[in-house]
Amino acid sequence: MECMLGVGGKDNETIIKVFELTEEQRENLKNWSAELKVRNDLLREKAQYLMKKNEESSPEVLVTVSQEYKVILDSMKQNIRMMDKRLLDTFNEAQYERYVK
Repeated sequence: MECMLGVGGKDNETIIKVFELTEEQRENLKNWSAELKVRNDLLREKAQYLMKKNEESSPEVLVTVSQEYKVILDSMKQNIRMMDKRLLDTFNEAQYERYVK
């Protein structure tokens, strides 16, 4: 079972407190959150353009568009998992034990 930390979300302060992040980990969290925002903002814009471009399309075209949209959403989720993994890779043993619990 995968438990997401939520790096880049609204819970960064909670992550800092719960896992008692070091100063270096806090800086990494801040930078990775900013990177995630840029990555996902670009994907969000791509998704919005895709929907706007095809709002008058036929049902057949919309099926294809929905598949393209799903790929974009999957990419966003993959970005989130990647940032979470980066932070997890910096955890010491005590922090990782807290995460597992």
